Amino acid sequence: MSPDPITETIASLMPRAKAELAELVAFKSVADFDQFPRSESEAAANWVADALRAEGFQDVALLDTPDGTQSVYGLLPGPEGAPTVLLYAHYDVQPPLDEAAWTSPPFELTERDGRWYGRGSADCKGGVLMHLLALRALKANGGVPVTVKVIAEGSEEQGTGGLERYAEQHPDLLAADTIVIGDAGNFRVGLPTVTATLRGMTLVRVRIDTLAGNLHSGQFGGAAPDALAALVRVLDSLRAEDGSTTVDGLTGDEVWDGLQYEEDDFRKDAKVLDGVRLVGKGTVADRIWARPAVTVLGIDCPPVVGATPSVQAAARALISLRVPPGVDAAEATKLLQAHLETHTPWGAQVTTEQIGQGQPFRADTTSPAYAAMAQAMGEAYPGEEMQYAGQGGSIPLCNTLAALYPRAEILLIGLSEPEAQIHAVDESVSPQELERLSVAEALFLRKYAATAG
Repeated sequence: MSPDPITETIASLMPRAKAELAELVAFKSVADFDQFPRSESEAAANWVADALRAEGFQDVALLDTPDGTQSVYGLLPGPEGAPTVLLYAHYDVQPPLDEAAWTSPPFELTERDGRWYGRGSADCKGGVLMHLLALRALKANGGVPVTVKVIAEGSEEQGTGGLERYAEQHPDLLAADTIVIGDAGNFRVGLPTVTATLRGMTLVRVRIDTLAGNLHSGQFGGAAPDALAALVRVLDSLRAEDGSTTVDGLTGDEVWDGLQYEEDDFRKDAKVLDGVRLVGKGTVADRIWARPAVTVLGIDCPPVVGATPSVQAAARALISLRVPPGVDAAEATKLLQAHLETHTPWGAQVTTEQIGQGQPFRADTTSPAYAAMAQAMGEAYPGEEMQYAGQGGSIPLCNTLAALYPRAEILLIGLSEPEAQIHAVDESVSPQELERLSVAEALFLRKYAATAG
């Protein structure tokens, strides 16, 4: 059997896609403007806008969202009476962490061992290219059979909710019959997967104060209350002996009954050191997809190098709490803040501040769009059936879109499989996954149009 023309077209477009992804990765588009220039994010937004215009999109606009960032919007009209599909990705990225630890520069797309390395290559600038490839292939083979809206967010990684608030203020803008979120990933390379659930997230900053100023540890240590020691005790209270998350009032016994994640595979994917045990209880899938998980993201305290013999007067930490489907993120935030306040020892002064939040999400996998995607993925990945998995990460926009457009079908696919190491040093994308998922998306749009018609 000869290959589908869509498959051949996308294969021929891959060299161009690599060059374009290199251009997009080169922008240091971290939406934390205390660390990275705003101009880098604005340049990335303009790159996406120009790409949409080149593909014939109308009404292309840079949307100034309430959090001070820009999202890119465009409309590609389809045949009369055709359904509307919204394609989502984000062009902002996580900070590169320790740039010196990268094997190649984080903002320079580099091919190595069959993968393309660079910050955002998978999460989620590669998602922007996936949408463009799918649309180009359809245009070259009879045309795009649906009306397409594209939205590329500028602050997804920061969790500041700019696009969510903008969508709520302009409810007609992103209205669609089906929404494809290109910010998830296959369970592993070569296994086509849609993400059926997402954990939500809340970010809380906690500060503990005990003294008017630092004191000499020899003169006052032993009686003076140490703010850093108090903070350590508070943070320790967030986990049980086995490492399970223990926020007072928040249950943690939910189970995942879908695709399972073998412990040996997880240890390999997570690069757990020999002899180090995994934390929590239940299956790995229970722990990362169905239960809450707390992580200490950072602590403000003196570095070891240059530290003085002092009792610390103040200490601060940033805490992330992942919230499973079925739990309201706002309520989980209140429980976390109450827990931190209750477990602060010695009468120390404690303040908490929520700085970001996103609700969990559960998709309706019985919808016609899922059937069309299953067929498309089966053709793009010969011999494989589409799998349903959860994802521990958050995409707050999903719940906003589900609330605004309750009849819309929402599918989550993408390039962030385990080998991609998103958010970590040496993030990369598999070009084979980019190619096959672009094929799958193009075939999906064609099949979905036929089903809807």
